[in-house]
Amino acid sequence: MTALLKRYGLLALLLILLGAAWFSGLTRSLTLPALRDHQAQFQALVQANLPAAIALYALAYMAATAISLPGGSVLTMTGGLLFGAWLGGAAAITGATLGAVIIFYAARSAFGEGLRRRAEGRGGLLNRVMEGAKKDAFSYILTLRLMPVAPFWLVNLAAGLADAPLSAYLPATFLGIIPGTFVFSFIGAGLAKVFARGGRPDLSVVASPQVLAPLAALAVLAMAPIAIRTLKRARGA
Repeated sequence: MTALLKRYGLLALLLILLGAAWFSGLTRSLTLPALRDHQAQFQALVQANLPAAIALYALAYMAATAISLPGGSVLTMTGGLLFGAWLGGAAAITGATLGAVIIFYAARSAFGEGLRRRAEGRGGLLNRVMEGAKKDAFSYILTLRLMPVAPFWLVNLAAGLADAPLSAYLPATFLGIIPGTFVFSFIGAGLAKVFARGGRPDLSVVASPQVLAPLAALAVLAMAPIAIRTLKRARGA
């Protein structure tokens, strides 16, 4: 019984939380219109007790990440709106990193060898990410965090299934999500003025060259160790 709880307990808890989020309608509430409608209530809570509000926000972000809840960008903008760009971004990064570690461990303990063999047999994106995480965990995961060509939840799952070392996974996740998180947090910090005049935030800035170019440059730097090792192996062969 103890062994079953150890292996499947975390997964069961995450599934219960996910089911509760869906049935409660929470997944449909992570939208900008819902944020606009509840802005006053949220800000009242922040003004009443700022430290508790920050802690609650970080815990909510951790839970949302752990159960792979959609709407992460809106949740990040919420932090910017309520706490300011820097404080909100820092809280979001903390929550997202902790949540990513939770699903990482859930994948490693609950799914184990069975899902790993199935992914390897079928190929596809999950298997490709697993292979990269096995060979060059830190550089590969950091690159995928900086340029999210694979979904955030899939990288968490693949890293756990690939038995990537936590010593590489955790810092790569933490560092890799910093730039993108602060982009959305800064957008969120300006939402109060946008909502006041009845407008909608301009999210096109996320796909602008001013944002994508630095992220791409950082991703290239993160991939450099992999490229160097590959060249060395090719020369050695």
